[in-house]
Amino acid sequence: MTARDAALGAFEEHRSVLTGVAYRMLGRVTDAEDVVQEAWLRWSGADREEVRDPRGYLVRVTTRLAVDRLRQVQARREAYVGPWLPEPIATDYGPAVPDTAERAVLADSVSLAVLVVLESLSPLERAVFVLREAFGFPFGEIAVTLDRSEASVRQLASRARRHVDERRPRFTVDPAEQRDLTEKFLAAATGGSIGSLLELLAPDVRLVGDSGGKSKAPLRVIETADKVGRFLHAVARQPLPGAEARFMEINGRPGLLVLSGGRPDTAFSLDVADGRITTVYLVRNPDKLSGLTG
Repeated sequence: MTARDAALGAFEEHRSVLTGVAYRMLGRVTDAEDVVQEAWLRWSGADREEVRDPRGYLVRVTTRLAVDRLRQVQARREAYVGPWLPEPIATDYGPAVPDTAERAVLADSVSLAVLVVLESLSPLERAVFVLREAFGFPFGEIAVTLDRSEASVRQLASRARRHVDERRPRFTVDPAEQRDLTEKFLAAATGGSIGSLLELLAPDVRLVGDSGGKSKAPLRVIETADKVGRFLHAVARQPLPGAEARFMEINGRPGLLVLSGGRPDTAFSLDVADGRITTVYLVRNPDKLSGLTG
């Protein structure tokens, strides 16, 4: 085995963790892949005999690159047309994550609701939150990764956790219940009865649409059951050519992908509480949908 083969083997062993960190940091698959590729270049050119902990080294490099990239893209997002949502991804951990508790943590940390909240954190707060909450890294290791004192990292973690707890949805929903509501949502939205649709929506429901100006979607958040229901009802009355709805797990939650002529057109993800839909995330930016059919 050549030195390059050995380096590649070690890198591939940890790629899923590196991609997971980068995606949670950046919310875009392309940006995450760019960061992981840069991490590979750093790894392939490093003196690997001096690296005692390849996983720790690679996570450290990936996190630092992601922090730098996040600072760059934040300015770009300020000029984004309409609301910005993270790029939806298909999640199916399968036997790779057999433990129910670990699966729940990973699913929660990649949910659109949590990723939207993470957008309001500073890059360092976001890095600490992702490494600590999603992947369970000890504070000492995070301190080395970010070149900060452990006391500083603990302060960042406390601030980030408080910020997320104040803004994230405070509920736990059984996946079967969420799937059931998603199916009812599809039936009500396509069945032509606005009344049945309104029955599924919480009074203060919000609809957040992301098109990036490249498709039709609301340029502002729509609020209240009446307005959200009427919007969805109007959309349903304009059927897409060759429309097909596909249920799939999107960002750790049962979701819905609508295709038109075999191409992804819209991804729906729902926040649910007390048997009602509290938030509808609607992604129509074509640049963010191609990965859902891969």
